[in-house]
Amino acid sequence: MSERWANRPQGSTWGDWGDDDELGRINLLTPAKVLEGVNEVVEGLSFCLSLPLDFPGGTVLNQRRHPPRIAPTEDMDGTRDTFYNVHMSEMADYGDPKYVDVWADDVVTLSLQYSTQWDSLAHVGAEFDVDGDGVDEAVYYNGYRAGVDLVGPSTDARGDGSGHACFAHHLGLEHMAFHGVQGRGVLIDLRHHLGLDWRPVNLAMLREIMDADGVVVEPGDMVLFHTGFATQVLEWDKNPDPRTIFTTAGYLDAHDDALLEWIAESGLSALVADNYAVEGLLGKDRDPSRHSFLPIHHLCLFKLGVPLGEMWYLAELAAWLRQHGRSRFLLTAPPLRLPGIVGSPVTPIATV
Repeated sequence: MSERWANRPQGSTWGDWGDDDELGRINLLTPAKVLEGVNEVVEGLSFCLSLPLDFPGGTVLNQRRHPPRIAPTEDMDGTRDTFYNVHMSEMADYGDPKYVDVWADDVVTLSLQYSTQWDSLAHVGAEFDVDGDGVDEAVYYNGYRAGVDLVGPSTDARGDGSGHACFAHHLGLEHMAFHGVQGRGVLIDLRHHLGLDWRPVNLAMLREIMDADGVVVEPGDMVLFHTGFATQVLEWDKNPDPRTIFTTAGYLDAHDDALLEWIAESGLSALVADNYAVEGLLGKDRDPSRHSFLPIHHLCLFKLGVPLGEMWYLAELAAWLRQHGRSRFLLTAPPLRLPGIVGSPVTPIATV
């Protein structure tokens, strides 16, 4: 029990790292775990695990999330519209023929979960009887409240005149960024064993694949699933087929209770895939009971405090690891240190 909640979800980690914890299992990325990752570095080779952030292209995957729009910043001296390819010798304030400098400056409007990304613990909460009074309330990991700790929409959600339309006073990704996201990554290569067939992967299948490749997951490891989806996204070249994009490559079977138990019991600190949502978005749900639409999101983000990585690019890393009979590496993947965000683009680096 904490000051914020009297009742925590069964099997959750709420309070395990203190009443005010906002990191969840990222707390498992200790100095010792970082050293375990460093000890996996033998060749000194690095792999970028991000798609270009203007992929997948369009809004087929999610109508709310638009491709980034890059533009020059506004020029403030009144002599031109934008600050791009500006000759310093011609600037109103600093103009002097002796200066040879040419300047460019730009701004981007970006949906934070458009491409390669982290989902924070503030991304998905649940209606839950956090006070033990028989009334469900909208809460997030460790009992942080919707409307109190995550505020929006509002003209001034931060209360500081910034004019933010919404703001996560708690559980924003700046905490994960400040802690650092570095440690041992472990890759499970579903693509090699299953091809690009759109199919659920339950625990029995997962164990077979892990055993075949000698993959071992230990507490604190960040686990990455290579399905081949992100590689296909690149091949579509920003023009994905609206039907095929939802029926390509494997996904974790969120309806397999044994798989959910494995995620909880493995002690993994982060769960990452190169597909859209880690689990499948099936759309057909005939269960009349109250339950989560996305059980793995519910388990990881709401109960366990495990951040989810989505649409990472894993093809080259997976190929190199298979060629060298390995599955482990040093992973460095901090989100943006931007206060109050619930999702973040990321450019992860794997070092072998």
